[in-house]
Amino acid sequence: MKNLNIALIQADLYWENSNQNLEHFAEKIAKINSKVDLFILPEMFSTGFSMNAEKLAEPPNGLTLKWMQRIANEKSAAITGSVIIEEDGKYFNRLYFVFPDSTYKVYDKHHTFTLAKENETYTAGKERLIVEYKGWKICPLICYDLRFPVWARNTVDYDLLIYVANWPKTRIQAWDILLQARAIENMTYCAGVNRTGLDGNNYEYTGHSAVYDSLGQAMFDHELETEFTKVISLDKDHLTESRDKLKFLQDRDKFTLD
Repeated sequence: MKNLNIALIQADLYWENSNQNLEHFAEKIAKINSKVDLFILPEMFSTGFSMNAEKLAEPPNGLTLKWMQRIANEKSAAITGSVIIEEDGKYFNRLYFVFPDSTYKVYDKHHTFTLAKENETYTAGKERLIVEYKGWKICPLICYDLRFPVWARNTVDYDLLIYVANWPKTRIQAWDILLQARAIENMTYCAGVNRTGLDGNNYEYTGHSAVYDSLGQAMFDHELETEFTKVISLDKDHLTESRDKLKFLQDRDKFTLD
C-alpha cells in the first residue's frame, strides 16, 4: 500500500474513568470523515497515567480491548494505544495494536518511568514489537521509551515509529526534540500522540502530538496544545526514495538488543 492514512487523536482524559474516556474517544472517531487506516490514541487513554493499577487494571481481554476491536471492525481500520492490564498476577502498561478483523498484537512498555515510580507498579516488557500492516512495518512504543534510542534503533527497516504518551508540559521540549531525532536517525516516519489537560495528580499536559518524515520535517503544526484530531497521509514512495538516495541506514552500526 503506497499511502497509509493515520489519525492522531490528542485529547484530555477523564481521570481513572474508563467509561467516560471510551465514550469521549468514540465521539471523536465518529466525527472523522476522511479515510483512516490507523487510529492512534495516547498512553493509558482509558484512565490517564495512574499508578492505581490494583483498582483500574483490566484482564487481557477486558472492556477497553473489546472497545478497540469494535471500533476497528466498524471503521475497517487498525487502532492502537496503551491500557492498564493485569495478567498472571502482574500489572502491565500494555499497548494493543488491533487490526480491522479484531485480531491484535501487544507490546508491554519496556522503559517504566522511575521518576513516577512506574517501575514499582508495572512489570517491564522484554520484547519490541514490529507490526506488519497494509505493506507497512510499524514499531509502536510508549512514552518514556522515547528517551532511549537504542531500543528504537531501526535494525529491521521499519517504516513508521509510533510513540503513545502522557508526556507532561514541564518536559515538552524534550518530547519535541526527541521525536524529531528518532525520525532522522532511523530514517523513518515518526508519529507521537500525547494527551492534554490536568491529571488527578495535578500534572499538566500540553499535547504537541506530531508526525515527522524521514528527514525530520514536521508534517503539520506540532505545537498544538488543545484537543484535536489530525489525519496525515504517509507516502511510502517518498520514504523509499529518501532511503535509496541517501543510504544512511546502510551505514548503521550492527548490534542486537538484549
